Parts: sequence; structure tokens; C-alpha cells
Amino acid sequence: MRKFDHNGLLLAEYQGKLFEKSYDLKCSTGIFIRRFIHSNLLNTLDSNNPALLSLDVNEGISSIIEQFGDTDYGKKKYSKSALFWMGYIYRYISYTREVSTRFVMDLFAYKQMNDVYYTFHTQDPEWCIASLLDISGLDENIFDNNFRLKEAIKEKGTY
Repeated sequence: MRKFDHNGLLLAEYQGKLFEKSYDLKCSTGIFIRRFIHSNLLNTLDSNNPALLSLDVNEGISSIIEQFGDTDYGKKKYSKSALFWMGYIYRYISYTREVSTRFVMDLFAYKQMNDVYYTFHTQDPEWCIASLLDISGLDENIFDNNFRLKEAIKEKGTY
């Protein structure tokens, strides 16, 4: 597990602001998140190096629009504060647990994150992670690549 340092804070705040800014797009939250998951920007964010990004939220949104085009598909949007918190927590988990954001978003769907927002948003991020894991019936081992590999081998039945 990596310590949440200044670089982690920069990236988490940037991703939070990026999610918050997505509220201003014409598309729904679900469409934005699907595009974000498949964007080149996410690949850069997952490098966990803020020096590779301009950290300008408008540029980040523009890069996603340039990659996928603009759309007005979907209507359901989450609140700006919930979006900021989701983006921040996703990056916090990805950064501290050293896993990809796609993996984290597969574990904790954005709908689940929106559902727990009002209860969790004022809590410590580590408490949020422990509670999300508990709700999902998981534990910290899920973030350990070796543990997941051993489980896959066990399921296959060959060593």
C-alpha cells in the first residue's frame, strides 16, 4: 500500500474536479463515466504522476470530448458534490492500493458510490474503503495481485 502523499492529493483533487465538471456536459453521469473509463486521460491518471498532466480540468474534459465526441445522450445526472467525492475516492483508492481505476470502478460501481455518498462523504477515506469492502463482502486482500492470482489458480484446480 502506498502512502497518500502530495502527488496523491493533487491527482485525487484533479479527478474530483473533473467528475464535478462533468455535470456541465450535456450527457448523463453514466455516459461520462463510461467514456472516462475508456479514455486516454484515465491511462495517464493511472500512471500516478501529476507531472504528466496539465491538471487543468477544462483540458481534461476537452480531451475526453475530443476522443469520443460530444453527445446529449442520457438525462440522469448526480449532484456536483457527489461527483466530486466519487472522483476523489476512486483516485484515492487507486493511488493508495496501487491498482487501476478501472479495477476500482468495477469493484464499486458509480451507482453504489452515489447511494452511499450522503453517509460516507464526511468520513475518512480509509473508513469509506473499509465500509465499501464490507458492504460488498470483500476485504483488503482484493487489492493484492498475488492473492487474486492464488484465488484464480485455486478455482481452476491446477497448481
